[in-house]
Amino acid sequence: MGSEHLQTGEVAARTELSPRTIRHYEDVGLVIPSARSQGGFRLYTEDDVARLVVIRRMKPLGFTLDEMRDLLGTTDHLECGDELAPAQREELVARMCDVAARPAGVGAHQVRHQQGLGIDGMAAHSS
Repeated sequence: MGSEHLQTGEVAARTELSPRTIRHYEDVGLVIPSARSQGGFRLYTEDDVARLVVIRRMKPLGFTLDEMRDLLGTTDHLECGDELAPAQREELVARMCDVAARPAGVGAHQVRHQQGLGIDGMAAHSS
């Protein structure tokens, strides 16, 4: 993709997200502007726009911010081109498959609850 940079307003129009939401996603570590202008404005690339569209699509599917961060981090790691040990690659792909197999609109915390598991994945005990 080209090296053209877009300012937040242009990205907001293309992603159908508000500038405030884009800044929030930056604050929580889901997206990082690729550059800053001399005046300090956030600048984004086409890859950044694509990432924000993925984030926008994940939200109505029930993903929490932590789940989004984890899944995006996993895809980043797989796409970075670094050499991964076969077991590490297999673990990352399995994580993505688990998420892909989940019913639409159901966050991982809901799946764990339905399976009788607590937040940490351990069996929940009722008193």
